[in-house]
Parts: sequence; structure tokens; C-alpha cells
Amino acid sequence: MPNEVNRPLTAMSKEILFHTTFAHETSKTWVVFVHGAGGSSAIWFRQLKAYKKEYNVLLLDLRGHGKSNNLVQNFVDNNYSFNNVSKDIIDVLDHNNITSAHFVGISLGTIIIRNIAEIAPQYVSSMVLGGAVTRFNTRSNTLVYLGNTFKHFLPYMWLYRLFAFIMMPKKRHKESRLLFVREAKRLCQKEFIKWFKLAMDVNPLMQYFKEKDIDIPILYIMGKEDHMFLGPVKEMVKRHKNSVLQTIHHCGHVCNVERPDLFNQHSLAFIAQQNR
Repeated sequence: MPNEVNRPLTAMSKEILFHTTFAHETSKTWVVFVHGAGGSSAIWFRQLKAYKKEYNVLLLDLRGHGKSNNLVQNFVDNNYSFNNVSKDIIDVLDHNNITSAHFVGISLGTIIIRNIAEIAPQYVSSMVLGGAVTRFNTRSNTLVYLGNTFKHFLPYMWLYRLFAFIMMPKKRHKESRLLFVREAKRLCQKEFIKWFKLAMDVNPLMQYFKEKDIDIPILYIMGKEDHMFLGPVKEMVKRHKNSVLQTIHHCGHVCNVERPDLFNQHSLAFIAQQNR
């Protein structure tokens, strides 16, 4: 029988996202995990055990994703913007009396974290951004354009499988591709279109973030084989004094799944350094 303090507490209401908290017996430090578009908090299954040993942990499902996919219609029908999606997470923090935390994100979730740091920096102690999206290159812009053109005519899962294969083409990326697609099946076509429209705001927002450094420590963890996003991250790190980049060999976009051992090692060491 586990100690009661380590049991997950779940919450679901019309105001807040579905989330799970894992309380640590002694630590007062919180770590918040933010998944990407089409995923859910389930993608952190290889991080949870290691992080629970050290810190209080908050997992959440973004609006329309995972167990937040049945939020009341008035909530779900709100306009999707990075500010609105960021505010969803801030509401969860307030609900749990979390005044500051270290944030760990993957893929599109990294943009949401960076946006929280912009609009409410008091909540963000540090950021670990895995498979970070800092800019769409020519290839990803082409994908977004084609997806936007055909999103009302083609089944969204067909588009999602195509995107997954283009982003993660190698044989060793197969597990990440399958996870990517399996989690996306929980989205309906309407939700997919909303998040796809949101993705079209990436470049203007990230151009603003590129020009403006932020006084919060950032660790980027990128797979060496993340051919769509590694280059732009390298450019970002060169410009920002509070950012560092850790690359992982033989690893693609979803680095927390493909190389969880190294992802956990680098991210936990970084957070421990910030707590000194």
C-alpha cells in the first residue's frame, strides 16, 4: 500500500483542465509537465517515476486532449490562442496553490511554456524544453500550408500520420510515431482543426520570443535527428544568454520517449542546479 502522500490526486471541473498531482513527502518544489498537440499527460510515463522521487509533480491534459476532451462545451468553444491555452494552465496552478514551478515540455507544449513565462513569469522558475518548436522551417511551413488547405477534406488522422512520418522518419523513431498517432486518435476532427489553426501562429510568436531574451533559465533538449526543429533551436540559443542546448545522439523529435534515460538525467540535473 503506497504512502497516502504519494497517491495521485485528480481533478476535473468545468473551470479547469483534468490534472493529476503527486505530492512529495518533504520537497516543496513543483515540476509541471506540458505535452504537445495531439498528445496527453500519458507521454510522460517514462519521466514520472524519476521525478516523483525528487519533487512534487503536476501532470495535465491540455484542452481537447486526453481526459480534458470532455470539458463542458462553453469552455471548449472558446477561441484557441496561445494566451488562452496558457491561462488554462495558470488556472490549474492557482487551483493547487502552486505559486512557482519548474516546467518541462515537449514539442508544441514548449511554446505554451515559453508563453506562460512571457505573460506570467512569476510562475516559472525554469524551463526544460524538449523537441522544442522555436520556428517552422521551409519543410514544416509547407506541411502546415498543405494541412491547412486540406484539413476540411481529408480525415485528420491521415494528416496526422503523414506529419508523424515526416517529422520522425527513421526506424528507431517508430515507437514515438506510434505513440504520437495513438494519442491523437482521442482528438475529434473539430479539435484537430482548432489546434492546427493555433499552429499557424507559431512563427510570429516565436519571432517575438527570438528577439526578446528572458531572465529565466532554459534548457533545450533536442534529438540530433530532429531535422525539422534542431537548427532553429541552435539559432535561438546563440542569441539568448540564459539558454543552453543539450543534444542527444540517435534520437529524433520526441526525445523524452526515445531516450528517457538521458532526457531524465539532463533535465533533473538542470533543475537541481536551479534549486541550489
